[in-house]
Amino acid sequence: MDISIYFEGVIPPDDFKRGTIGSYTDFNTESNFPNIEDAKVAIVGVQEDRGGVLNKGCAKSPDEVRRELYQLYIQGENFPIVDLGNIKAGASKEDTYFALTEVVEQLIKKDIFVIIIGGSQDLTYANYKAYEKLEQTVNLAVIDNQFDIGEANEEISTKAFLNKIILHQPNYLFNASILGYQTYFVSPIDKKLMEDLYFDIYRLGELQSDISKTEPIVRNADMISVDVSAIRSSDFRANKAATPNGFYAEQICQILRYAGMSDKLTSIGLYEYNSTLDVENAMSSQLMGQMIWCILDGFINRKKDFPVGSKKSYTKYRIHVENTEHELVFYKSDLSDRWWMEIPYPPHERVRFERHHLVPCNYQDYIDASQQQIPDLWWKTYQKLQ
Repeated sequence: MDISIYFEGVIPPDDFKRGTIGSYTDFNTESNFPNIEDAKVAIVGVQEDRGGVLNKGCAKSPDEVRRELYQLYIQGENFPIVDLGNIKAGASKEDTYFALTEVVEQLIKKDIFVIIIGGSQDLTYANYKAYEKLEQTVNLAVIDNQFDIGEANEEISTKAFLNKIILHQPNYLFNASILGYQTYFVSPIDKKLMEDLYFDIYRLGELQSDISKTEPIVRNADMISVDVSAIRSSDFRANKAATPNGFYAEQICQILRYAGMSDKLTSIGLYEYNSTLDVENAMSSQLMGQMIWCILDGFINRKKDFPVGSKKSYTKYRIHVENTEHELVFYKSDLSDRWWMEIPYPPHERVRFERHHLVPCNYQDYIDASQQQIPDLWWKTYQKLQ
């Protein structure tokens, strides 16, 4: 399939300093559409904000992010990136969703890691539908200060897209994680729904006290959606929904570096940056560029130790939990010192759940298990697998 039909080209500067991200990138220009066959990473801009709520103008932002991103130096050689340009807004936002779904599907098929620069966060739904076309069950992680569930019959928007994913049929969503929500923005009804579905929700304060807690969460994701309103307004002003509290700039960058290092992650979208509000030395676009830099730096440093298949390079630990029928099995990677838990599942569901029965965790989960405390993450995953 020729995905070039969906894109408008970009106009990169005439030259880039050696070693910058721009110097490694093949751009879609008026006279050249990149050859994606040898690419490792694809940058995709989306000029769509008709599903935006109170943040119109974010469709104009991808080119502003590029201006900051491509002048940053990357610590890697022979690192092929393609910038496919901007997906043109369709006659309706559903047309834009269709185009993004087709593009992401084709890129993932070619084992190309996709970075989406939005645009509004409802584009997450279009990203998710690419996995439906691949017939792949997925784990979704959303970095946001609220849940954006909406009502069942509500039109899809930045404030009502998660329900569309949860209710979509056929359903390929195995798990959803929300990182950084602020309780005063969350309805008790929505919170109970997430808990009843055994989804993982993490308050901002819980993660800020130890940002390393986010590492196994994002390591478990196939796709990630980032709403920049999750960043505190003092660090990111270019968003009409910005609020006083949120992640600090260095914290969001650390989370995204963890994300880039995950062998499981195949696509990530950054949404709701509104360049029309970025009037103070383009500070927010600088942070956007640095956030993507962190994703790329993590990608370069992937260890290829997602334990599917042979586990010869892992140390295996078994813990029997007294007064239960459960034995907890942990794996520690000899390459990265990262941990996973093994969750039992019905044998007849092997094909469906093979990718999900090994759940990323941390050393503290192993310590808790050794003290006869079954980690909450183990129980939630166990319930979903049965």
